[in-house]
Amino acid sequence: MQLFFHTFNLQLKHTFTIAHDSRDVQPTLIVELREENLSGFGEATSNKYYGITIEGMKEALEKVKPLVESYTWGTPEALWEEVKPYLETNPFAHCALDEAAHDLFAKQQGKKLYECWGLRPEANPLTDYTIGIDSVDNMVAKMREFPWPLYKIKLGTTDDLRIVRELRRHTTALFRVDANCAWTANQTIRYAPELKALGVEFIEQPLSAADQEGMQRVFAESTLPVIADESCIVEADVARCHGLFHGVNIKLTKCGGLTPARRMITEAKALGMKTMVGCMNESSVGISAIAHLLPLLDYVDMDGTLLISNDPAVGVTFDAGRVLYANENGTGAQLALPVP
Repeated sequence: MQLFFHTFNLQLKHTFTIAHDSRDVQPTLIVELREENLSGFGEATSNKYYGITIEGMKEALEKVKPLVESYTWGTPEALWEEVKPYLETNPFAHCALDEAAHDLFAKQQGKKLYECWGLRPEANPLTDYTIGIDSVDNMVAKMREFPWPLYKIKLGTTDDLRIVRELRRHTTALFRVDANCAWTANQTIRYAPELKALGVEFIEQPLSAADQEGMQRVFAESTLPVIADESCIVEADVARCHGLFHGVNIKLTKCGGLTPARRMITEAKALGMKTMVGCMNESSVGISAIAHLLPLLDYVDMDGTLLISNDPAVGVTFDAGRVLYANENGTGAQLALPVP
């Protein structure tokens, strides 16, 4: 087995702004595991908020390259455990390798990944489409440019309610709002009734992950469900979110890949919590990996490929929020551009 790295700069169609970040270009690392005539692909993006760089991921993976390339192939989960001691401090790199291993394993079985897991995709949830923070006019223009049945609205400004009121005037689509830690408990509780009246389904991560006391109040008093994001990073966080949030949004890059994500979903369901997976503006490689978890999820935010203009890969596609699997085994992802 051989391990290869491919780096790309993903160009965002619009400047993407959330409460604590703004960017026009998203660097990404695509990992390829090649054995004989089959290749599996995985991906992780750089992330300033979590201190993740492309070079840092490559350095981490170079350290496990001899182990990976000499590994006697068993299951992706076994490989994940084998490299865990070396990649615990870089879950993004761990994620890219784990996705590639799952893709290759399923291709070797001659199956789509969800078939390897015994899942059926008939009742998959729709994905939302994200509208980043901008002027109201620009946010409305983005919705008109991309008509969709379900929007995630990024908030965290001094004028959040007005933004949602104005956007509601231009669409009947369902809304979700994501404050990315920018609100207080009092704001969240006060905003929730009007947001609910404006057709908002839930609020994602309204408070700082450190504000557990505030989240206890929000959980008890909010008229809308609250979903954890920054508060739910690794497996141990699922139990910590119980009683503070109604559900968890799991990011494959933050938790270390598909292997731990599936365990987190199982635990959240056992605790009676809603399950969601989100993305980090990945290409079709990372987005296609997420797609195979859909039968396990209540909600999904996997619009990364819809937000970029130079996708270096092909994989799943979309029809008004519905995810269409590629007619390929594995995750369905393949590189489409010449590799660097």
